[in-house]
Amino acid sequence: MSKQKKLDVVRLEMAAGRLRALAHPMRIAIIDMLTSNPKMSVTEIYERLGIEQAAASHHLNILKNKGILVSKRDGKKIYYSLKNDALMQIVDCLDRCDTD
Repeated sequence: MSKQKKLDVVRLEMAAGRLRALAHPMRIAIIDMLTSNPKMSVTEIYERLGIEQAAASHHLNILKNKGILVSKRDGKKIYYSLKNDALMQIVDCLDRCDTD
């Protein structure tokens, strides 16, 4: 008889929340940018994406609240970076998926 590992529902809910946070093209673009540029300000992010500052802040807050990004204030600017690279591996995996 094989032992089945008990599911950790809290951990699964957290993982699902992170995946939902990733499920938006702008948020994937932000993560992609932060992979190449480990520290970016809100201004750099919204200008590079060509979106409004409020929209960028909205997406950044979602990613930060789900534990995907961290922020650090430096004077008047807030800089964002990836908390870890593990979620970028998920994005890379999705990029490699063949849709045909």
